[in-house]
Amino acid sequence: MSGNYSVRCEPGLVVPLWGPLENLYLSDVIFRGFVYFLLLLYLFIGVSIISDRFMAAIEVITSKEKELVVRRQGKEPQIVVVRVWNETVANLTLMALGSSAPEILLSIIEIWAKNFQAGELGPGTIVGSAAYNLFVIISLCVFVIPNGETRKIKHLRVFFVTATWSIFAYVWLYVILAVSSPGVLEVWEGILTFSFFPATVLTAYVADRRLLIYKYLHKGYRMNKRGVIVQAEAGDSDGGVELEIKPQQDNFHNMTDADTPEAKEFEQTRRDYINTLRELRRKHPTLPLEQLEVMAHEEVLGKGPKSRAFYRVQATRKMVGAGNLSKKISERAQSDLSEVKAELQRQEAESIDIENVNAMRIFFEPGHYTVMENVGTFEVGVTRVGGDLTKPCTVDYCTEDGSAEAGSDYISAKGTLTFDPGETRKTIKLSVIDDELFEEDEHFYIRLSNASQPAMLVSPSLATVMILDDDHSGVFGFPERDIELVESVGQFALRVVRYSGARGRVTIPYRTIEGTAKPTKQYMHTEGSLTFEDNQTEKLIQLSIIEEDSYEKDALFYVELGEPQLQGVDIRARTCTSYE
Repeated sequence: MSGNYSVRCEPGLVVPLWGPLENLYLSDVIFRGFVYFLLLLYLFIGVSIISDRFMAAIEVITSKEKELVVRRQGKEPQIVVVRVWNETVANLTLMALGSSAPEILLSIIEIWAKNFQAGELGPGTIVGSAAYNLFVIISLCVFVIPNGETRKIKHLRVFFVTATWSIFAYVWLYVILAVSSPGVLEVWEGILTFSFFPATVLTAYVADRRLLIYKYLHKGYRMNKRGVIVQAEAGDSDGGVELEIKPQQDNFHNMTDADTPEAKEFEQTRRDYINTLRELRRKHPTLPLEQLEVMAHEEVLGKGPKSRAFYRVQATRKMVGAGNLSKKISERAQSDLSEVKAELQRQEAESIDIENVNAMRIFFEPGHYTVMENVGTFEVGVTRVGGDLTKPCTVDYCTEDGSAEAGSDYISAKGTLTFDPGETRKTIKLSVIDDELFEEDEHFYIRLSNASQPAMLVSPSLATVMILDDDHSGVFGFPERDIELVESVGQFALRVVRYSGARGRVTIPYRTIEGTAKPTKQYMHTEGSLTFEDNQTEKLIQLSIIEEDSYEKDALFYVELGEPQLQGVDIRARTCTSYE
């Protein structure tokens, strides 16, 4: 391009150069620049869509799982689920390739087009992306930690290894480009540089698995939030892999279900679900049980850890308007928990043939039950799968107290289930005691034990039953959010209603709050408390409206309900406040 422009444009590989190049008006330059910008935006969206698909495929590959048989000295064998891909290796290979694919391809295309001469764009995108991750992303992650809270690096050994290699990469890049052969990348330098990549993966894998020098250090098991033992990756065999765990290597203590990492994680998930459901019921006491369970499933799913691929795809889809993965998780939670799990892990489950594990397994299905206090009698399911189902077997069961106590909250049960030849499911009948007392939501357990040969117990061999109290003290609020009055009304009785329970004697404070209407001018300030007797569902607040002689525009004020207090018990009821 001539004239006042000193930079000459070169034709691109995809978009050609728009001629003529000389004697152009400023308007022509602006118009062409706008057209090129639209083309670049179109290509950018295309690359984003391709990257989205690529990262989603990588997420499926790296999340593959399989089952292993864990044998413990003096205890029954246990079936655990492990990842086929090592977590560290996956992050350093496939995850890194997927997240950096656009930069790598851009650099390759530019080098090929420039006859293997370094261009202005390709190397800069790779180095810039790495520097951005090293400095900006890490600093931002540190900056957003709330005050008073702490975070820690999960795998410190691997972090030290990868951080060392990252810093070395910058030093090595400077050496080969500015010291050993300035401006020229020789063949031996390229081969040596490429060999550093498998060396990085190998050393990180050694640190992750505690091999070589790491095996002399303290050894313990770790697992991710999905209950997967990430140090016990499966090899090339398809099934029947056995791990021998000796007592002196077992670092787990006082398990509620079984002394295995996956059982420990299952119990933690169980507790999270119970706490989540209890908290949701406190916040939304009027919602039906089915909706509360869906909300609890959704929240537990949302708390699960996400891989690098998840966040990459999430960011890409937000930019191009292709949907929100978290929203899709919420939509999946509209079914029951077993269906949600099956949907989220459908691809993984297709690759796992449960019959490949040559063992008959007995477990609760599902492992968690939520019932109302007035349910009376309900059934808990026990399932048998795998192995030779033509053989009979037995398994013992018994209830155990949690926060609920046998005799006062439920009827204890103990017995033996017998699976006849070909039978795969049995049920246990349990009874809940319905009383007239207000209580917190409680739970108890049912445990399986002493499975006869050839069957073995697998998680969940401990089921949780959560009892939701139906003797709630109630939710307090106004039947209408907005009420319009004429100022000549004088006295007005404002209704306060009590719904979703009416147990106990409850006192609730109230007061008026000024808005555009002023106290002593348009209304009289009122403050006091209402006392609801047992089973009383409605009370009135008397309000005084002042009539004025002069014309004024409409004004408003508020009536607020305070925290209700159940008399004689330190348990709060709930209230809806600030109504006009």
